[in-house]
Amino acid sequence: ADRGTALAARSHAFRALASSDDADDASSECPVCDPPEATGVQPRAMDANDIDYKMMALSVAVGLAVRFAFPVPETLTPRAWTLFAIFASTVTGLVAKPAPVGAWAFMALTFTVATETLTFQEGLAALTNEVIWLIVVATFFARAFIKTGFGDRLGLLFVKAFGHTTLRLAYGLQTAEAVLSPAMPSTTARAAGVFVPVINSLDVRTRAYLMGQQLQGGNVTSALLLSAAAQNFLCMQIAQAQGIVFENLFLEWFIASSVPCVVSMLVTPLIIYVVDPPGLKETPEAPVAATKALREMGPLRDQESKMVVGLGVTVALWIFGSQIGVSAALAAMIGLSILICLGVLTWNDALEQKGAWDTLLWFSILISMSGQLNTLGVVGHFSSIVSGALAAANFGWPQAFAALHFGYFIMHYFFASQSAHVGALYPAFLSMLIASGTPPMLAAFSLAFNTNLFGGLTHYASGQSAVFFGSGAISLPTLWKQGAYMSVVNFAIFGTVGMAWWRVLGLW
Repeated sequence: ADRGTALAARSHAFRALASSDDADDASSECPVCDPPEATGVQPRAMDANDIDYKMMALSVAVGLAVRFAFPVPETLTPRAWTLFAIFASTVTGLVAKPAPVGAWAFMALTFTVATETLTFQEGLAALTNEVIWLIVVATFFARAFIKTGFGDRLGLLFVKAFGHTTLRLAYGLQTAEAVLSPAMPSTTARAAGVFVPVINSLDVRTRAYLMGQQLQGGNVTSALLLSAAAQNFLCMQIAQAQGIVFENLFLEWFIASSVPCVVSMLVTPLIIYVVDPPGLKETPEAPVAATKALREMGPLRDQESKMVVGLGVTVALWIFGSQIGVSAALAAMIGLSILICLGVLTWNDALEQKGAWDTLLWFSILISMSGQLNTLGVVGHFSSIVSGALAAANFGWPQAFAALHFGYFIMHYFFASQSAHVGALYPAFLSMLIASGTPPMLAAFSLAFNTNLFGGLTHYASGQSAVFFGSGAISLPTLWKQGAYMSVVNFAIFGTVGMAWWRVLGLW
């Protein structure tokens, strides 16, 4: 939960950067760019130098217990079991947070190399992973979206078009989320840079409802497109590393996600409207305020036009690049180069995104460890144990499919990052699903969709969740309640509509 305020505060940091870096930044002139001070009580943010020695001792103790309290399985080598113990300690640290994630991962890598469990090259093998670099570059794109003010413009356009009632406004904001997602592939950045400022500019009686439905609906939107969230690329990278082959990953992802995601996007604002209704249901002033704000922003600025060009090229390459041999990471690199050459971003803008560079390090370490666990047979060992237990319980793959998905989902209560959850659990659960008899492509896609759906489970479940909670508009009990009942709704939709659609597609 400590991570909550740091990510929530990032929304204000984005706005501050956007108004100070360049004289022509449009966001400094946007009347909805400075949200009011949050009134909620915020959890303490972990400082970059904070060390919790009790949690560190706990995390280390878990690793020592795994290594020395349990015998090395006959099918594994001592080296493999030692790596598993270190990995267990590392994952415990992701939950317990004895230190900032990057520092903890660095210390884990240091110990792994010092004990000769892995070589330096093996410990950082994933540093050249294209997907991890895609996440880094995607953060720079989000910075461009905020810096130019184009995200504010799009948000206001949807408020102007749909804002006559609070429910229509909610659907307009969800539509804007879906439109923005392929060009701004960071759910946290979309929340911090666009939707929280726009919603905070509206009547106070609508904010709690709009914040809540935007958080829960945004999690579904993140599952709609492969490029809508960084964790999607990570999931697919792991799936491909396990031998699952995709012909056109972007298209196959969208086709598989389209029907259940659209159904969920349609019902989410309505269900929250019924269960937690807004204090004001008619909002005739919202389109007027948006029209005024757009008039003050003026016509599309030169920087916004240049950004649209760069992002347009990138999105086109994301969709069609596989046909000409351009990977998703290369497409993002081309787009970023265009933005830099056009002056939309400077290299200092990129250097200031400390979170992106931090992610590059710690996720490289985690993915490297996960890959070596698979190579050394640890993942296969536990997968065979689970599949044997499921077979002994007389579970067919549909029952195992449901049980494993529920377990994967509920364990997110112990994580403060979707990416960390993916790195720690996605490889193992994917292996167990396949071992239970689930068709590989169905296992990979459904587990990746599940990864997005728990983004609003708690106020610390994801970056965007922390940002919405940090706005002060939605209370902690309400956010947790909505996370719980919308989880049930989404499980029902993806378990019925989704499974039927995937049957039509031949995924099972």
